[in-house]
Amino acid sequence: MAGIYIHIPFCKTRCVYCDFYSTTQSQLKKRYIRALCQELRSRKEYLKGEPVRTVYFGGGTPSQLNEEDFALVFETLEEVYGLGACEETTLEANPDDLTDDYVAMLHDRLPFNRISMGIQTFDDEMLRLLNRRHNASQAIEAVGRCRRAGFGNISIDLIYGLPGETDRRWQDDLQQAVALDVEHISAYHLTYEEGTPLYDMLQAHRVSQVDEDSSLRFFSALTDTLGKAGYVHYEISNFCKPGRHSRHNTSYWQGIPYLGCGPSAHSFDGVGREWNVSSLTQYIEGMESGNRPFETEYRDTATRYNECVMTALRTMWGIPMEQLRQEYGEKLYRYCLDMAAPYLTDGKLELKDGFLRLTRRGIFVSDGIMSDLMYVDD
Repeated sequence: MAGIYIHIPFCKTRCVYCDFYSTTQSQLKKRYIRALCQELRSRKEYLKGEPVRTVYFGGGTPSQLNEEDFALVFETLEEVYGLGACEETTLEANPDDLTDDYVAMLHDRLPFNRISMGIQTFDDEMLRLLNRRHNASQAIEAVGRCRRAGFGNISIDLIYGLPGETDRRWQDDLQQAVALDVEHISAYHLTYEEGTPLYDMLQAHRVSQVDEDSSLRFFSALTDTLGKAGYVHYEISNFCKPGRHSRHNTSYWQGIPYLGCGPSAHSFDGVGREWNVSSLTQYIEGMESGNRPFETEYRDTATRYNECVMTALRTMWGIPMEQLRQEYGEKLYRYCLDMAAPYLTDGKLELKDGFLRLTRRGIFVSDGIMSDLMYVDD
């Protein structure tokens, strides 16, 4: 099985914290969709005939596309890859784009069966600081609108550790999220990425980062509140109702091949990786001339082992140790167990049923554990 990621780079406005590749050059949308479909056709052999199980439209803001745009992309996907085996088709969307008519179009006339909504917070003042286009009421109404239209699989994104974050404000966000009764919640700690307006605000002392103790409290509140509400903590930043994990994103963590199309999109064929240029104009011009601009990465055994540690250990399933031994050899298998030993002793890792997993205590220091388990050739 395999997945397809479609990058839609267009945004009405840029959020101050975002460092994903996006653009406000909406006048190029029609040329872009044609270029995107050309890439889908030209890369037919990349997935080696594997059935497509998931399709994910990410961005940017994919909900900036209209029905005609989506229809052209889906026609190409069906023609080139076939969607008969597709179980999950996700659209990332901004709440303010999800009008009654737009949601009805997505549900009734297109094959989307999952909505991933970027809410971030229910605090209106903070939404304005982040340069989000919606307010809390619009976000709540958008979830209800999707539900009434018939969507039975809705995910929302939250950000914690925002400037001036307090325990009370974060708990209010969590309680509101739980009240929406969505199937999936992703929650990420705010990072100040160099080159973003928010980073510049930090450097100018207009905002300040939360301290480490606060971050730990916020994460504890996240896991406790969602756990009590019946959500499964299946990946460090992701929670779902039983059986409702994101199948597409889980494929990244489990090493399943995927094709990524559009500027900055990454692809993985099970062995190597490649990624397209992070420029809308260069991408379009390259596709129009039949010369896609991209780079590739050779992954030796140690690199693939390190990726396995970094991705699999993030999930509730953990690292399948026998599979690790078979794929990366006895030396790296023993290395992993040796480096894991101190964490197994102090209860931050557990080895159960052949899987090496983080415990709740281990999740709090997961970056350090993953770093220690990674192999560095002397």
